[in-house]
Amino acid sequence: MNINKLLPGVKKNVSLAEQTTFKIGGRAKYFFPVRTEKDLIKAVTAAKKLKLPFFILGRGSNLLVSDEGYKGLVIKMQNTKYQILNTKIIAEAGVLLNKLVSLSVEKSLTDLEWAAGIPGTVGGVIRGNAGAFGKSMKDIVGTVTVLETKNKEPKIKILKNAQCGFAYRDSIFKKKKNLIILSAELQLKKGKKKEIENKIKKYSEYKKKNHPWNYPSAGSVFKNPSGFSAGELISKCGLKDKKAGEAKISEKHANFIVNLGGASSTDVKKLINLAKKSVKNKFKIDLEEEIKFL
Repeated sequence: MNINKLLPGVKKNVSLAEQTTFKIGGRAKYFFPVRTEKDLIKAVTAAKKLKLPFFILGRGSNLLVSDEGYKGLVIKMQNTKYQILNTKIIAEAGVLLNKLVSLSVEKSLTDLEWAAGIPGTVGGVIRGNAGAFGKSMKDIVGTVTVLETKNKEPKIKILKNAQCGFAYRDSIFKKKKNLIILSAELQLKKGKKKEIENKIKKYSEYKKKNHPWNYPSAGSVFKNPSGFSAGELISKCGLKDKKAGEAKISEKHANFIVNLGGASSTDVKKLINLAKKSVKNKFKIDLEEEIKFL
């Protein structure tokens, strides 16, 4: 069966490097942007009929794509509608988190200041329970609307916060690939605009000073082990500035690997393996990746 008949508008042989913040990776055999729930159901149904693997892509900010690319269908979430109801923001999965931070300032809503500068989408940051400065998405998520794709006919479900299995940089959506995030209701609080702006400024200045912004990266590569900083452990192994090809462990923050211009996923994996082995040997601690591999 021809994919073009099942999925009109599907693109072929699309570079995934351009779809990620790392700017690394091969091509997707098929690529389909979705802007509506109907589009998503159509794409998932087509993939299942053709027995094609599929991958849900947001901003690609926590992702390392293989140099060989992806032999299935990449479904790019571009559903970007949102609305504000008093202190609630209801946002579709493709809305950029930074957009919500701007909206929260505009409406004098607090509890989202920590997210300033995080380049992910609503769907992606909920899936990974993204966080910073002691806060995370689990603190503000009310409900999440998902597409359940396990059965032949995909179904819409609404999950409450307690059903999302939130943990440190984790959620039920990482474990159950059949749950695709469509939208979420975020519960904020009324605050004072000036105080909100000051917090954002403080957090943004910290990130600019301590994180490498001058090269493409995927953010923090590893989760922080309980009671430790992954960046500090890697740094104490003397790995800051260590290179493999065009990839480098940042001298600013050792939990960041940056792309100096032409890095391959193989280069990055070499540094990931080196960091894991070095920390294990020196501290007897196992580092666990925060980034996802495709």
